[in-house]
Amino acid sequence: MTETTTAAVSQTPATILFVDDEANILSSLKRLFRPLGYTIFTAEGGAQGLEIMERESIDLVVSDMRMPEMNGAQFLEKVRAKWPDTVRILLTGYAEIGATIDAINKGQIYRYVSKPWEDNDITLIVRHALQQKMLEREKLRLEELTLKQNEELKDLNANLEQKVLARTEEVRQAMAFLEVAHDKLKKSFITSVRVFSNLIELRNPGKAGHSKRVAELARTLAQNMGMSAAEVQDTFVAGLLLDIGKIGLPDRLLDRPLHSLNVDERTEVIKYPVKGQLALMALEQLHSAAKLIRSHRERFDGTGYPDRLSGLAIPLGARILAIAEDYDAALIGTSFVKPLKAADAWLMIQDEKGKRYDPAVVTALSKELGSSSHAAQDGTEMILRSGQILPGMTLSRDLTTHGGDMLLAKGHVLNEQLIEQINGFERMEGHPLSIHVRKETVRNKT
Repeated sequence: MTETTTAAVSQTPATILFVDDEANILSSLKRLFRPLGYTIFTAEGGAQGLEIMERESIDLVVSDMRMPEMNGAQFLEKVRAKWPDTVRILLTGYAEIGATIDAINKGQIYRYVSKPWEDNDITLIVRHALQQKMLEREKLRLEELTLKQNEELKDLNANLEQKVLARTEEVRQAMAFLEVAHDKLKKSFITSVRVFSNLIELRNPGKAGHSKRVAELARTLAQNMGMSAAEVQDTFVAGLLLDIGKIGLPDRLLDRPLHSLNVDERTEVIKYPVKGQLALMALEQLHSAAKLIRSHRERFDGTGYPDRLSGLAIPLGARILAIAEDYDAALIGTSFVKPLKAADAWLMIQDEKGKRYDPAVVTALSKELGSSSHAAQDGTEMILRSGQILPGMTLSRDLTTHGGDMLLAKGHVLNEQLIEQINGFERMEGHPLSIHVRKETVRNKT
């Protein structure tokens, strides 16, 4: 055969029932058709054939005409009455033309095949019959599908405006829910990073609060220099995790100036920015911050580490972090024998302008230092004691202990339970806390 039968290529092979009272005829038909991929059933009479029809899904029946008790015409008439979709073919001899006509009229057979048959002829007849059956089924399916789609289209056209409005409202609500969920997730993420930053600082209690202050100053400078919201966020997160690469350093090397180290110690220390980047690369949302951590010890004149970048080749966030870290380190004394006053720390930064630091970032820091001394008097926040705070007030700065450990993050809305916890912490520590809150939330509560 030059063509593949429809039954052979379909997912479920076509099912054929042969009915004949002669066993040798049934054996011949099975040998002829089984290699073609069909599922074959046989019956030795009409009654047995009907039993098989009751329990099996039969696509095509081939029945002999001359059989005892129930001839082929009678059998196929019963098949047509109960299973009209089953294709019916009659095997008949030349002397049975009258009975054949009766079978055509009553059984409405698809074709009759004269015995003895030609193998090629009967296989072609069966194949074409099954192809026609499948085409008719597909035609009915497409007609039903078209009718259903036409009805749906008619309904859609009749109610299109209402459905569009309803769907638009659903999308609006979904976007609102997603925005709320995103804000909560973002706050939780930042809070988690802050907590992790505090854990890093446990390696060096003398630097308590350093990372938080560096991150806050870096964020302010980044905003003032026109960086995008995403870049500002990355710079802030990098500031919180700036020293993550130092976790593996021995205590004797923590925060010692490079000039005081021998060659081996210096080689070990200058690896910490790269180690910091690698520690965060498993978290996709920290990739950009990790790059800033890698480059924050580069120098504007190109003599820094680890990549000897210079000028604008150093990411702006890293140039900002370099100044923010060194300025706070000077104030708390981690880079020097003793802490420097703010004026002296500023002079140190000024002396390195164009060498260690980007002149543009130095200018931005100068502007910020000129205005920060008036931050509490600019009308945006108030400093209260625990006895003055009320539920609903919002923190304008992180609430920290005297040692610099964070208790509550900036932006937290106070409630009665938190206020009670703050009071309990003060009683336990024996020191009052300075609580910075947004002025408008104070005004709303008084």
